[in-house]
Amino acid sequence: MTCRVIILSIFTSCILNQHLMKTVIDGTGVAIVTPFHNYGTVDFTALGNIVEHIIQGGVDFIVALGTTSEAATLSVDEKYAVVNFIKETVDGRVPIVMGCGGNNTHAIVDFIKATDFDGIDAILSVAPYYNKPNQKGLYSHFKLIAGASSVPIILYNVPGRTSSNISAETTIRLAKEFKNIIAVKEASGNMDQVMKILRDRPKGFKVFSGEDALTFPMMTMGADGVISVAAMGYPKEYSEMVRLLKKKKYDQALKIHFSLLEFIDAIFADGNPAGIKAALSMMDLGKNNLRLPLVKINKALQVQLQRIISSYQTPL
Repeated sequence: MTCRVIILSIFTSCILNQHLMKTVIDGTGVAIVTPFHNYGTVDFTALGNIVEHIIQGGVDFIVALGTTSEAATLSVDEKYAVVNFIKETVDGRVPIVMGCGGNNTHAIVDFIKATDFDGIDAILSVAPYYNKPNQKGLYSHFKLIAGASSVPIILYNVPGRTSSNISAETTIRLAKEFKNIIAVKEASGNMDQVMKILRDRPKGFKVFSGEDALTFPMMTMGADGVISVAAMGYPKEYSEMVRLLKKKKYDQALKIHFSLLEFIDAIFADGNPAGIKAALSMMDLGKNNLRLPLVKINKALQVQLQRIISSYQTPL
């Protein structure tokens, strides 16, 4: 190894260590939508209102360009514009996590190397979709991403969307071998798998619920928080539930969990983010517009969701 390569390696390691030391990603994160105007372009006014709504509601961090953002339908220019706008609006008040995943490993690595992560505290990287890699392939995929990233990485396991499950064993192996893989968003719904990760994870590795309805039981077993969609609608209630769970005040947290359960079920009943976009429209936080292939929730569910929102009584 040449002297130049050694120096570069040390420099990269120092940058990463600084990120790991200063970044505190914990508690309630919100995967935010991308609002659209009726004519299809990004509605930055609504996006700003949503960011303010959730920050004022007490959430701990924001996830940009996640699944809920309809990132798959955004152009590269739109993605940069959305992230830059969110950074400007947040203005350092809470950490920002940026979605950065796909099914072409080398393309992701090239994107990471070319990206300026100033103002971004971590990336959320989903398991490759469509390809259906085995565990060796998943491990190798994230190994290359870990080697390329100058910011911490949160694994995102969501088999219902990707058709590939990052097993507990693979998650733990990645967590132990790469110090910049700091957490997993677990949306498998497999509580046995979640328990194994919680049991075997190395010190400091965090587990976030990726299923709003399972945040309560996961946190009672030791999970560290959630990356939520429902908290976009009710950030004050949801983030307070998570804070109570972290303090092991389970009875108080359970009241909030039960109060939100009908809303959670409804916003996912006809697809995400169609449900939460309908809800945000009813709350005057953005228009109910999506990009194909997504469409609005069905009429019966709209009526049900309006009833839930109109009758919701906060337990706080």
